[in-house]
Amino acid sequence: MNKKLSAVCFAALSFPMLAMAANVAAAVAEMAAPANAAEAPAAAAAADSVDAAATAAAPMATVEIATRKTRSSVAMTKSDMQKILPGINPLKALQTLPGVSFQTADPWGNNEQNTSLFIHGFSGPQLGYTMDGVPLGDQQYGNYNGLSPQRAVISENVGSVILSSGAGDLSTASTSNLGGTIETFSSDPSQTRNLAVQQTVGSYKTSRTFLRYDTGTFGEGNSAYLSGVHHEQRAWDFKGRQGGDQFNAKFVNQSSLGKLTLFLNYSDKIEPNEDSTVRSATEKFQPYTRPFLYPNFQQAVSYLSPTGATPAAEGNNYRNYYSDAQRTDWLTYARFDMNLGESTTWSNQLYYHNDDGVGVVAGPIGVAGLPGLFAVYFPGQNLKQVFGNSGYATRTTEYVINRSGYLSSLTTELGDHKLQASLWLESNRSSAYRRWYALDVNNPSSPYDRPGNPLITQYGSEIDNKVAQISVQDEWRVRDDLALQAGVKSSLQWADGQFPVQPKVGAIANGSTALPVGKITTKKWLLPQIGARWDITAQDQLFVNVQKNMRQFVTYGGGGASPWSLASQQAFDLFRDTAKPETSITYEAGLRTSHQLEMGALSAIDGQVNVYHVNCKDRLLTISPTPVISSIIGGNPVLANVGSVKTDGIDLSGTLHFGRMFSLYNALSYNRSEYQDNYSNGKDIVRTAGKAVPGSPEWMNKTVATLTVADTEFQLIGDYVGKRYATYTNDLSVPSYFLMSLGVSGKLPFLNGGLIKNARYRVNISNLADREGSLNVVVGAASGTYNTFPIAPRQGFLTLMADF
Repeated sequence: MNKKLSAVCFAALSFPMLAMAANVAAAVAEMAAPANAAEAPAAAAAADSVDAAATAAAPMATVEIATRKTRSSVAMTKSDMQKILPGINPLKALQTLPGVSFQTADPWGNNEQNTSLFIHGFSGPQLGYTMDGVPLGDQQYGNYNGLSPQRAVISENVGSVILSSGAGDLSTASTSNLGGTIETFSSDPSQTRNLAVQQTVGSYKTSRTFLRYDTGTFGEGNSAYLSGVHHEQRAWDFKGRQGGDQFNAKFVNQSSLGKLTLFLNYSDKIEPNEDSTVRSATEKFQPYTRPFLYPNFQQAVSYLSPTGATPAAEGNNYRNYYSDAQRTDWLTYARFDMNLGESTTWSNQLYYHNDDGVGVVAGPIGVAGLPGLFAVYFPGQNLKQVFGNSGYATRTTEYVINRSGYLSSLTTELGDHKLQASLWLESNRSSAYRRWYALDVNNPSSPYDRPGNPLITQYGSEIDNKVAQISVQDEWRVRDDLALQAGVKSSLQWADGQFPVQPKVGAIANGSTALPVGKITTKKWLLPQIGARWDITAQDQLFVNVQKNMRQFVTYGGGGASPWSLASQQAFDLFRDTAKPETSITYEAGLRTSHQLEMGALSAIDGQVNVYHVNCKDRLLTISPTPVISSIIGGNPVLANVGSVKTDGIDLSGTLHFGRMFSLYNALSYNRSEYQDNYSNGKDIVRTAGKAVPGSPEWMNKTVATLTVADTEFQLIGDYVGKRYATYTNDLSVPSYFLMSLGVSGKLPFLNGGLIKNARYRVNISNLADREGSLNVVVGAASGTYNTFPIAPRQGFLTLMADF
């Protein structure tokens, strides 16, 4: 074993939590009687159907290993997610799984602006996401083709989340699933009538109220639920309010013909955006946080010079007045799973999604090149007077998404063959408008209202995008213990981007005279997959899988890794004619195991080890057009093709079960994703060959220790994330961190009786040791600079819940 691996393994074994867990295990050994086969918890098999995956929970399970898959696939149930923190974003809950690096500013993972997600070296926008089969887009901030899981369904209504960390199902409705898929499933209505009430209170004036009414079964196989949540919390480093309201309704009819499902989601949320800290050798002032000045308007006015300039000593880490993300979403679908015979099912699903959103920043008018921008529209005028005499202006990016789609899947069994054919069609019209508004010194605006009457519409994009995806696959059971799977997927995209509002010359940071318009059509007809699953014994299973995937071009105008954000028509035309979408070929193999044991206190063990290698071609880098990566003035990013990326890695995860009293889960992951080529920035060769993909840690370790004493459960979670590079040339990096969280839950027997049932409580503490450091890193430069968001302080929450 090499020194580096030895050091990491030693660090993993020497974590304080594992030392504590060993002591607890020794004590448990004296108390726990050997469990018989019926009592010992086993690793639950995630079956082919969604419902089976959602209900296969085992006692004290941390993850569920999908034993019917030819690839690495693990699931988390509602119970295990809500233990981490009631109301948690399903994506944040996945941070306990092997190979997953997830960071965001708030304990729930609701803040999307500063979210960072990496799985096996692939970033969040390179993964695929669905909710009950409905595509959720690529999850980038300012999304143009979807919405986040926590806006698509109330967290408490999530039944399970399945992570396929290497290659997802061929039928997954996604144009971005280059490095795997995350599938979220809403729970079905209960068969018995029930009213669930849940209230969370805690740090920074937290209040989260959740209600759900289940009708129980009525009529001929009908059941339904209505559910709502109201969430409030103050940002930990300034007086910004996060939260909002969400509503879910679901109806299910089960009959001999099949299963009809109707679902409706409404979400209206406001999240205060954080300002990241600029890190570079030239920045003398590098604060831990950059809190906003809102609501102290008088402080904000006095913070600026008479001309609207910020304090020179603070450099690029000056303070804004406020910033937030406002999102209103409607999502609905109708699905019918028709029984065509004993072994044939035809599923058809229609969905519709509308999003009306805005990202808002109220900041000083004398920074980041803004005087030059404003002078283009108001030449020779007093800019402070133009923008309301406060010294501040309000910038918005206003988003609209209107998309609808159709999903169809036919599954049948013919002898030893299980055949599936699927179709996905989507039509999406999205827009993004950049506008500037005055901030009146006599009537200052609020971050919780949409501004009106813009002084400047800097640009406006309208993009019409259509997607078609077709797949066929066959699973052949060669023997009772051996199955082979093969299939192919086709991915087609037709995109037409226009700019009804073009910027004036000089209104874009890099001097663009006009943003590009035009059509791009990309078609990939053959994206194959082949895999095998061998049941070595009844408890051990070997799987192998090879799959090719593609990420379609981003169809967003005005920013991000999109052809319609390039600086000129010539650059767009060249990109359209020569660039190729990112593709990857993933090779993975692994072993799953689940054994009942009679080794004193140790009653069962289950786990998985998988190794993988990925060849990625035509990788695109998004490079900031300004020296400051997160500059308010923005501009057209540079899209650089850096050729190939090679990835090698291994995930080892397992759970030791000590009867029903104690379990210890640990996951160790190693990943090395490396650029294979240099690239040209138009002037020089940038030496990226042999450099690691920034933002993605090489080493991670996750631990969950769960102890149950009588009716009380204690759960201690540890998350180690190794060093991450912060630039494309790896000249800068951020150090590792180790965070712990604690959960304690139990029953409230004195409240049970009469109308109240199943009364219980849950206490959660995040960042238990109150650590500080860099939580996530913002990458956008080849060298010399990057941005970071900080680790939030320790926070505590109490949740009371009961059924009626």
